[in-house]
Amino acid sequence: MNTKFLLATSSIAALALAATPAIAGDVTGTVVDETDTVALQSATIEIEALGRQVVTARDGTYRIADLPAGTYEITARYVGAPAETMTVEVPATGTVVVNFALGGDDASRILVIGQGANISSALSRKYASDTVSDVLTRDAIGQFPDQNVAESLRRLPGINVLNDHGEGRFVSVRGLDPNLNASSINGVRVPAPESDIRAVALDVISSDIIESIEVKKSLTPDMDADTIGASIEINTVSAFDRRGNYVTARAEGSYNNYSEQLGPKASLDFAYRLADNIGVSGGVSYYQREYEVDTIEADGWDDDDGFIFPEEVQYRDYDVERERLSATLGFDFRASESTDLYIRGLFSQFDDQEYRRRTTLVLEDGFITGSGFTGSFADFDADEPGEEYELVVERDIKDRFERQRTYSLALGGETVTGPWTIEYMASYAKSSEKEDGNVDPTQFEREFSGDGLVLDLDFSDPRTPLYAASGVADFFDAATYELNDIEFVDTSDAQDEEFAARLDVAREFAMGNGVFTVQTGAKGRWREKTYNADVEFYEYDGEGTYSLADVLGEQTFRRGDIGPVASYTGATDFFLNNFADFELQGVDTIFDSAVSDYAIEEDILAAYLLGRWDSDNLSVIGGVRYEHTQTDIFGNNVLLVEEDGTLPNGETATEDTVIISDSFQPKNYGFWLPSLNIRFEPQDDLVMRLAGYRSVVRPPFSKVAPRFATEINDDDEIEGEFGNPSLKPYEAWNFDASLEYYFSGNGAVTAAFFYKDISNYVVDVEYNAEDLNENDQIDPEERLVFNGIAFDEAVIPLNGDSAEVWGIELGFAQQWTMLPGALSGLLTQFNYTYTDATGTVPDAASGTLGAVTETRTIPLPTTSKHTFNAVLGYENGPLSLRLAGTYRDGFLDELGSSAEEDRLIDDHFQLDFSAKYRITDNVQIFYEWINITEEDFFAYNTYGVRQNVYESEFSSWTMKGGVRVNF
Repeated sequence: MNTKFLLATSSIAALALAATPAIAGDVTGTVVDETDTVALQSATIEIEALGRQVVTARDGTYRIADLPAGTYEITARYVGAPAETMTVEVPATGTVVVNFALGGDDASRILVIGQGANISSALSRKYASDTVSDVLTRDAIGQFPDQNVAESLRRLPGINVLNDHGEGRFVSVRGLDPNLNASSINGVRVPAPESDIRAVALDVISSDIIESIEVKKSLTPDMDADTIGASIEINTVSAFDRRGNYVTARAEGSYNNYSEQLGPKASLDFAYRLADNIGVSGGVSYYQREYEVDTIEADGWDDDDGFIFPEEVQYRDYDVERERLSATLGFDFRASESTDLYIRGLFSQFDDQEYRRRTTLVLEDGFITGSGFTGSFADFDADEPGEEYELVVERDIKDRFERQRTYSLALGGETVTGPWTIEYMASYAKSSEKEDGNVDPTQFEREFSGDGLVLDLDFSDPRTPLYAASGVADFFDAATYELNDIEFVDTSDAQDEEFAARLDVAREFAMGNGVFTVQTGAKGRWREKTYNADVEFYEYDGEGTYSLADVLGEQTFRRGDIGPVASYTGATDFFLNNFADFELQGVDTIFDSAVSDYAIEEDILAAYLLGRWDSDNLSVIGGVRYEHTQTDIFGNNVLLVEEDGTLPNGETATEDTVIISDSFQPKNYGFWLPSLNIRFEPQDDLVMRLAGYRSVVRPPFSKVAPRFATEINDDDEIEGEFGNPSLKPYEAWNFDASLEYYFSGNGAVTAAFFYKDISNYVVDVEYNAEDLNENDQIDPEERLVFNGIAFDEAVIPLNGDSAEVWGIELGFAQQWTMLPGALSGLLTQFNYTYTDATGTVPDAASGTLGAVTETRTIPLPTTSKHTFNAVLGYENGPLSLRLAGTYRDGFLDELGSSAEEDRLIDDHFQLDFSAKYRITDNVQIFYEWINITEEDFFAYNTYGVRQNVYESEFSSWTMKGGVRVNF
C-alpha cells in the first residue's frame, strides 16, 4: 500500500472534521406505495428552493440534513407514479418527519404487482443511480421473470448470455468476455467455482431468492476496480423491503421435450419483523431438471486434393439431471436512530449428473476419396490389393457427478451522525467445484485395418455431418469393441475463497445550493484459489475380454444411429464390482494428476479518496483509487518422455518417463485508478451522464498458473500446453455518455455511447514449429522455446497488443396505460447494442516467440457486434402475458493457428413466453414456454472458405407450469 496516499486521505478527513459547521434542522421520512405495501427504493426527494435532492434507501427512508430554518416545499418522485409535494416547516434545530405515499388510485398497482412494477422499480433505480447502470428488479410480491440470474440479466441493454446445454450460464456485457465482469452478492465478491476462470456462472443462483440485480457500467472510486465489462451486483431480500410481514410460496413442474421428463421446482421466501427495529428475511429454492442434448464435434480439418475433411468426428449423446438448491437468510437491526446493522448469508448448491455416450470416428489414417461435401474413408485401397489403411472407432461412456457450492456471509452496517456517514463490512465467500469417484470415461475401441470398412460422410449440412458404415458387420457388433482404458477421477477439487473487510467514511458540507461530500476508505481482499486433481488410468487385466457388449445400452441421440452405445451406469458398476481385475497405468496417472494442480494466493489492498457535489440537478463524483496486488503462484512443470524419446540429460528413455519439478513465481504490482462520474438533470424527466474511469482486470487463474505440460513422443516431437505467469493484467481506460428521457407515465427512452481502450488482453495463441519451418521462419531442425522449455507445438496464453471497443446502447420501455380500454394493458420493452471491438495479436505463423514479425487484427473473443432484446407484455386485471425475444450476433470464441481455423460461434435467437393468471389477490397460476424456437448452438471454422463444424449442439424447448401463493 502506498503510505503517502494513506497519510493524505487521513489528513483530508481530519481537515473535514475541523471544518464542521453549526448543525441546522433535518428532514427525514419514508416513501411507500399508496397501498402501504412496499417501501419505494430510489424515489427522489427534492427541496428545489435550496437545490437539495436525495434518494431513498432500500427501506424507503431518506434524510436531508443541515437545512436552514424556514418553510419549504418538498417533492417526492418515482417513475410510474404522479409526483407529490408537501409543505414543511424546518426548525432551527431538531428533526421533522415527512412521509410520502405515492401512486394514487390509478397507479398503485403499477408499483406493486407484475410487469409494471418491475418496469417502474427498475427505471426508478436507473434514474437515481450515480453511475451508468441498468437494473432488474422483481415486483413487490416476489416475482422474477426467469429461472436463474443469468437468464434474467439477458433482458437488460448490452447483455447477452452464453448458453450451456440450452440454459443461460455466463453473462457477457457489451459483448465482452465474461471474465471481464465482476459479480457480487450483497456487496460480497463471488469467487468462481470452476478451476480455470474468474468469471462466475450465474446459473448456480436461483432468481427466486433475488430482490434486484444492478449492472454498473461505470465505476466510482469507492468501488472495486476489477471490471471492464460491468460490475454485476446481486441483492437478496431484506426484512425492510416491505411494510409488513409476508411469505411467498411457489410450486411448479418443468417438462423438457427431449427427455420427456417432468421435474419439480419449489421456492419459499419471507420477511418478518421480530420487532419494530429487528427483521429477518430469507428464502429457499429447489429445482430439479432432466434434459437431453445431442452434440456433434469435429476437429483437425484438413485438405486432401481439394476435399475438406476432419481428422476426427464425435457424436455425443448427453442425458443430464441438474439440481439447484439456493437459500438466503438475513437479519436487519436498527440499533439506534443513527446506526443500522445487518447480517446476510447465501448458500447455493448446483448438482450435475451427466451421462454422455460418445461415438468417435478417427479418420486421419484412412484411405480418403471425395470431393465437394461428400467423401469416403476406407481401411483399404481397392486399387492396391494388400495396401492397408487404418480407421479407429471409439465408443465411450462418461458417468460424472459434479457439485458446485457457493457461500457468502456479510456483516456490516452504517452509522449516520450529524454530517458524518460511516459504513463498514467484513465478509467471507467461498466457491467450490468437486468431483469424487467418477468414471470419466470408460472407452472401448476397435481398430479397422484391411477389414473392408468404408465410412461415407456427408458434410453438405455443416451443422450435421452424417455418416454411413458399410463393408464390415463388426462395425455394429458391440462385442468387437474391447476396453481401451478407464479414466477414473478419484478427486477433482477446485476451491476459491476470499476474506474481505472495508471501511468508508464520508463528511457532508451543506452549502447554499447543494452539498459537497468528502469520502475516503480502505479495503482488503485476501483470496486463495487452488485446484487439485487425482486422475487414475486403468486397463483390463482380468480373464477373457471386457467389451462394450458387457455394458450395452440404448441411445437417445436423435440425429442418426451412433450405436452400439453403453448403458448409463453399466461401465461404472462393472469397474467397481471387478476392481481387482484392472491394472493401474502409472505413467498416465502421474502425468495427468501432476499437470493439473496449482495454487494462487492473491492479496489486494486498496484505498481511495473522492469528492462529491450534489444539487437538485447536478451530481459530480470524482477521485482516485489505488490498488496493490501481491500474488504467489504455485504449479508444476511436467514432462512426459515416451519410450525411445530423448531425456533432458540426452539419454534415450527405455520406457515412458514422467519428470516433475515445482514451479513458483511471486508477482506484485499497483495501479492508480482515477474516475469521474457526472449526472446532470436539466429538467425533471431528462438525465444526462458522462463517465470516465480507469480499471484493471487480473488474468484468468488457469492462464497465469505456471502449469507446463509437455510430451515427447517416439518421433522426438514435443507437444505442450503452458501457463504463463508473466501475463500482465488487462488495463482499460473507459468512457461513457448517456441520455435518458423518462415519460410522465411508466416508461423511458435511453441512449448511450461507450468507448474502451484495452491493453494487455489475454488470448491463447497456437504455435507450430512445422508451420514455421514451411514458412522459412525458423530452421528445419529448430524448436520453439517458452520459459526455457523447448517444444514443437503448443498453445500459449499471451497478452495482446492493444484493443479498442466502442458502441452504442438504445433502450425503450413503456407501459401503455394511456391507451383506451383493453389496450391500456400493453407493455413494451426493447433494447439494442452495437459493439465494435478489435485488437491485434501475434501471428503465430510469422515468427518465433519473442521475434514475431507480424500481427493480425481480430475481433475480441466473445464479442458480439449486435445484440437486442424485445418484450411484448400485456397486463389487464388478473391476466399477465409476456413474449420475450433475445438475439446476439456470432462471435470469435478461440484463436486457431490461422484466421481460417479460428473457432467462431454462430448467431443466436431465442423466444420465450409466459402467462400468469391471478385467481385471488393471494393466489396466481402461471405457465412458461422456454426456447420456443429450439435454437441450436453452432461453432465452426472457415477452412476452405466454407463453414466447417467444430461443435453443433441440439436441444429443445422446456415448458413449466405451477402456482404461487402469497401470505
